[in-house]
Parts: sequence; C-alpha cells; structure tokens
Amino acid sequence: MKRRRHNHNYCLPNCENKDRLSDLPNCLLLHILSFLNAERVVRTCILSKRWNNLWKSLPVLTLGSVKKSNQFMSKILSCRDSSATLHTLDFHSYAIRKPGQVKWIIEYAVSHNVRHLDIYLKGRFQEFPSCLFSCGTLTSLKLTVFLPSMFTKRLFFPNSLNLPALTSLSLRSFTFLVGDDGRVEPFSALNKLNSLVINRCEVLGAKNLGISSATLVNLTIIMSDRAPTASFGFELSTPSLITFHFIGHPLQKLCQSNGNLSTVKRVSIDVKYWIYEANTPLVLLNWLDELANIKSLTLTSSTLKVLSHAPRLLKSEFSSLCNMESLNVKKKYSSSILDDGLVKFLLQNSPSAEVNIVD
Repeated sequence: MKRRRHNHNYCLPNCENKDRLSDLPNCLLLHILSFLNAERVVRTCILSKRWNNLWKSLPVLTLGSVKKSNQFMSKILSCRDSSATLHTLDFHSYAIRKPGQVKWIIEYAVSHNVRHLDIYLKGRFQEFPSCLFSCGTLTSLKLTVFLPSMFTKRLFFPNSLNLPALTSLSLRSFTFLVGDDGRVEPFSALNKLNSLVINRCEVLGAKNLGISSATLVNLTIIMSDRAPTASFGFELSTPSLITFHFIGHPLQKLCQSNGNLSTVKRVSIDVKYWIYEANTPLVLLNWLDELANIKSLTLTSSTLKVLSHAPRLLKSEFSSLCNMESLNVKKKYSSSILDDGLVKFLLQNSPSAEVNIVD
C-alpha cells in the first residue's frame, strides 16, 4: 500500500508574498522608525522605493555614538526634508572636535520647531547658541556637559530665558551668575516649569541659588562631590512642589522668608558622611522641620549618621513628620549599622508609618 505524499505548503486563495509593512501609512512607519537610532533609520532607504525618502521626514532623531562623528550627524540633518518638523532630538557627542557643528545642529533643531531636546556633550565646550534659550516650541530640555578636569573655563547659564512652553529642565555642569537685581534666580521666567534637575552646577558671585516657580512639582538637586565649602545654598519659593530629591551638603534653610513647603509629600536625602561641616546636622534637622507634611521620606544610612551628630538630638522635642506613611532607609554599605533610637526619633509623631530597610 502506497503512502500519500502530503504537501504542507498550503496557500490561501489569492495569497501573494506581500510586503505588508510597506503598506502601512507613513505616520505608522515613522512612529516605528522613531525607536531606532539615526544610523539604522538611514539604512532603511535601501529596502525599496517606498522607503527611499521616508526617513527624511522622521520627527524623532537619535544622533550620536562613539563611532560616528559630528560630520555624520550634520549630514543627516542636511539631507532631511526641510519642511518636516523635528519633534524630538537626542544628540550625544562623546568627542567634540568642531564646536561649530554642535551649534549648527542646535540651531537646526530650533528652526524646525523642536519640542524635546536632549544634548549630551563631552569635551571642551564653552557655550550654547542663544536661540536655544528663546525657543518658543521647546517643552523638554536636558543639557548634560562633561568638562575635562583641567578645563577651567566655566559654562555659564543665561540669566534671561524666553521658553514659554518649557515644562521639564535638566542641567549638568553649568555656572549660574548673579543678575542685575543682585540675585541668582534663573528659572523665575519659566511659567510652565513642572520638573527641574540641577546636577553638579555652581553659583558664581553669591552664596545662594534662588528657585522660584509657582508651577514646579518635581525638584532634584545633586551637588558636586567636592568639599561642602564649594557648595551653595538654596532659597525655595515653590508653592506647588510635591517631590524633592537631594544629594549633597545642606548648608541652610530651604525657604528662608519666601514661603513654606507644606505641599511636599515625597522626599529623599543623601548626605555624604565623610565630608560635612559642623553645622550640617542642625541644618538637616531644620530641613525635616520645614518638610513637615511629607508622607514618604527616604534617607541613606550616611544621612542618618550625619543627623545623629546633632547636639542632644534624642532629648529634644520634634514636632514635624506627623503625616509620614513610610520611612525608607537605604544602606550605603552592607556593614552599615542603623541607629534604632534615631529611627524612633523620626517616627515619634507618626508611629504607624511603615519602615523599609533597603540594602
């Protein structure tokens, strides 16, 4: 008896080998391409005539890698459809050889109505073009600069900003200058600012940085790892602030005479134990008093160790932290020993709060 041979290459009626991906509308294809870096996006032009010029209208570009030069990045922008809006630009350059090209790339993005701009530069860079700080369409701006240790030239942040749509701002390695009014308060003109990150910046000509914003909700401050004498204080006037993260050395009160921080609900503080001044424990205790209504408090073990040096701390009355729901302690080292008495001190007005120890 002969066995029948079965053909498993079934085919549906009128079935053809189709490029179904290319049949998608442009808006979907451009959305898919937006998840790729620029080098891979450009390579799609060889797929078919359908893809030949599609990448030139991409509204999201990720430029930069260790292997690619600034010239490669500039070439991509010059070949784009000049009428196409550039919605988002992530520009990372690990070796700045021609700062003029960096300026050209930023000017291109601004002239094409960029909304989200993420710039990461490493090398000798002195200034950004002025058009960057007067872009009417920009809603999110992240500027990260790594300067060589031997490079003493400061990168100054402008006192005057015209960014009416900006809601998110992140800065690293900038120097803030005193304005005509004798104060350092560079963010007061940002009327829609919601999130602010200040990372390893410095103040020139004053001791304090003023942060004044009626709309600010999230604030992160990361100080330099240098000695606290090189740090600076903050004067907060932020009536809508909810989340506050701090890494560094607290030097003074947060609000001074500008208001209070009663709206803040989530706080994390990391103070380095091995480099702090004699008055740091008292300033830190004052911060906790100013942040009286927080619900979630995260402290590192080194922060608790600094706080423990406040004179007669455990014997003093503490009227703050009455609404706290959780206390999180991050152990900096596995061998860190937590002071149970200090933890009880922080929980005395909220005994039902949950305590979490994170290694």
